[in-house]
Amino acid sequence: MSPPDLKARAAALKYALGSDALPTVVASGKGAVAERIVQLAFAHGVPVREDPDLAHLLAAIDSGHDIPPDAVMAVAEVLSHLYRLNRLVAEAPKP
Repeated sequence: MSPPDLKARAAALKYALGSDALPTVVASGKGAVAERIVQLAFAHGVPVREDPDLAHLLAAIDSGHDIPPDAVMAVAEVLSHLYRLNRLVAEAPKP
């Protein structure tokens, strides 16, 4: 196992599709904490998107707080991508 990348940052967001509320940070951190957030996301089938600039911004936010207004457009783009991906997976023919 490699040592944690101490510069790595990650954040997990919670958002209800169709809600007017801003996404909320439910976990954030750097180094080993960031790596654990990503591991848990993969383990539970939560989509992960790599964006170092956005991760840097979101990892500075305490859990339970809404994303800052500066991040709304970037997060909306990520959510749009993930919803599109989920729709494609749901519509894909089953083996």
